[in-house]
Amino acid sequence: MSQVRAIINPEPILAATCMLPLLPRERLEIAPGAVHMPAWLSLEQQRSLADACRGWAVGPAPMRHTRLASGGVMSVQTVCLGWHWLPYRYSRTADDVDGAPVKGFPDWLRDLTRRAVLDAYGDPELAAGYAPDAALVNFYDATARLGMHQDKDERSAAPVVSISLGDTCVFRFGNTINRGKPYTDVELMSGDLFVFGGASRLAFHGVPKVYPATADPALGLTGRLNITTRVTGLSK
Repeated sequence: MSQVRAIINPEPILAATCMLPLLPRERLEIAPGAVHMPAWLSLEQQRSLADACRGWAVGPAPMRHTRLASGGVMSVQTVCLGWHWLPYRYSRTADDVDGAPVKGFPDWLRDLTRRAVLDAYGDPELAAGYAPDAALVNFYDATARLGMHQDKDERSAAPVVSISLGDTCVFRFGNTINRGKPYTDVELMSGDLFVFGGASRLAFHGVPKVYPATADPALGLTGRLNITTRVTGLSK
């Protein structure tokens, strides 16, 4: 992934309109079932996860700009694990890239996201039963955006786990009815965790802005990586 390189002269974070207060950065339930946990990963853990993302980004079934049914192309680049996501469906092969089998879903990532569910909800039974089988790894450069959408291509109501690496972004978390208001803008920084399930599982959400060069230079990452895991409910 050529965009991933050491950051030089990082710029300060710009203030965003209608953002939640930057301090204190503590666990916060944004909506019922939607939990933000700042600084969930240590810098060392972030480095390890970023290195894994670099490996996943290359072929076969490499990172790509997803083409939508409308003919448009997403500015975000994506590589998939477990199941390959195309708009409105999942496949075991990267049908819109090179047709190669999708990369496997690592056991260690499943264990990490089970811990995420436990830390977010404090429910050992829910966490033990969380069995994600698909991950979308999204890369945002300075100009990439993600429009408001629902994660509804899955046949399971299990929570979505989202981990942020690299540049800070504005994460817009909305309602379950439409793409408009009411919504809440949350600042997600490198190492932050966001989990949404229950009543918020089908909430519209998106990323309207990324703040370039805001990651810790020690992470060695330019841009933003976001890893989301889901339970597809699919068997084959």
